[in-house]
Amino acid sequence: MPWSNQTGGGKPGGNNGNGGGPWGQGPRGPQRPQGGGGQQPPDLEEILKRGQDKLKNVLPGGGGGSGAGFGAAGLGFIALAGVALWVLASAYQVDADELAVETRFGVPKDEVATAGLHFAFWPVETAEKIKIVENQINIGSSANSRSKQGLMLSGDQNIVDVAFTVLYSVSDPKKFLFNVSDPAGMVAQVSESAMREIVGRRPAQDIFRDDREGIAQAVLKIVQGTLDGYGAGISIRGLKIEDAAPPDEVAQAYDEVQRAEQNEDQFQEEANKYQNTQLGDARGEAAQILEDAAAYKSRVVQEAEGEAQRFISVYEQYAKAPEVTRKRLFLETMEGVLKGSNKVIMENGGANGAGGTGVVPYLPLPEIQKRATGGNN
Repeated sequence: MPWSNQTGGGKPGGNNGNGGGPWGQGPRGPQRPQGGGGQQPPDLEEILKRGQDKLKNVLPGGGGGSGAGFGAAGLGFIALAGVALWVLASAYQVDADELAVETRFGVPKDEVATAGLHFAFWPVETAEKIKIVENQINIGSSANSRSKQGLMLSGDQNIVDVAFTVLYSVSDPKKFLFNVSDPAGMVAQVSESAMREIVGRRPAQDIFRDDREGIAQAVLKIVQGTLDGYGAGISIRGLKIEDAAPPDEVAQAYDEVQRAEQNEDQFQEEANKYQNTQLGDARGEAAQILEDAAAYKSRVVQEAEGEAQRFISVYEQYAKAPEVTRKRLFLETMEGVLKGSNKVIMENGGANGAGGTGVVPYLPLPEIQKRATGGNN
């Protein structure tokens, strides 16, 4: 039982039948006269003294010293522990991929702490550390989930879904820590706003495939200028357009338009090919005609010059012997005229026509030769 005295045999009347409680004494009844033999409650000062003695045994030098010695040693130990804690709170380590900015009463210092062990007088001075590694922000639709963040209106009134990545790092730790409350959120908002501005000036075809690199460079320039104006202490390392496509609701219609444009390009290429073929043939024929004309001209000129030279030669001979030359020309001319015609020779008589035989038999030797040649073949 809670109030039973363990030394009294578990009886309520233990310890001389007084019914002791947990302090060796039962509940107090009316006050008894002195000398009645009842036990008094324990003294509080005695309990505190016993606890102090136990603490002296634990602390250094407290086993056999006086109260004053114990107080000085305890205060020294406490002071030493306090100094150690203050040193631990004031010293801080900066890793190789970190930078730190110290503040005095909340005001940042101009110096930037690099990698190594540093000391700031806490609590007057504190240190804020940041990572200097390159950070990446993905904006717009991703491969796993289609968001509305990347939907933008192009310059030709088409809706495009753009997904791009921004890489940035800290260029000024002091500005980065104390000028902007949410640097990553600011980079994302400024980048999205700049992308919407540039896409809104360009046709959709540029962002789809024609000029992605030019758009990325223009957006990067605007983002860096805006962040510098805010004093964010952020440097944009790169901006890459990962994907650009029409929204799902109009993707099929856009594909149809793309196929129509591809067919148009194919037909134009075929037309240009046919044009080039026909033009080449025409130019070849024209060149051939020109060459034939030049050859004909040269031949006619040369023949005319030859005829003229021959005529001059004949004239020179005619001038030397006109009668002979005239007769020769007559005979050559008649030979040329009668060469291909059928011939009938008529023999006349004397001066009055008597004594002639009339038609003279003519043996056509050329015809006989032709027939003989044809028979042999």
